[in-house]
Amino acid sequence: MAAFAQYPKFTLQLPRPVKLPHGYPVELRTLGDHIRKRRLDLGLLQIEVSATIGVSENTVWNWEHGIEPELIHVPAVLAFLGYVPWKEPEDPIGRLAYFKKVKGLSFERLGVLMGKDPEQLNDWLSARVRPCKKSIDRITLFLSL
Repeated sequence: MAAFAQYPKFTLQLPRPVKLPHGYPVELRTLGDHIRKRRLDLGLLQIEVSATIGVSENTVWNWEHGIEPELIHVPAVLAFLGYVPWKEPEDPIGRLAYFKKVKGLSFERLGVLMGKDPEQLNDWLSARVRPCKKSIDRITLFLSL
């Protein structure tokens, strides 16, 4: 036993599990879950997030409880998050729908940008009508600019 006395005594300490704040989303399913996670990660109150995005505190509460943000607020929400939580599709129509959503564009505004009838865009993006090859080529060109 005397031979072991020359070695220092040590204890092994494991890190304590991190306690997540109340309401911290475990699984990110909705845009509201992403908002809540980012808000709690930054230690912000809903009223602080609402001021950043430009909506009421009740609106942020609604988003965090399952109501999807209106299209016009999506760009500000994405700026607050610092990332886009959706994967960009590879097909041109899916990419156009993604572009419209991320930019917070109405069919009318997208129609102005593309020089297309908003109702035609609505038909394409709702899958009621499949665009012809020439239109798909134009969509691809528009999205590459």
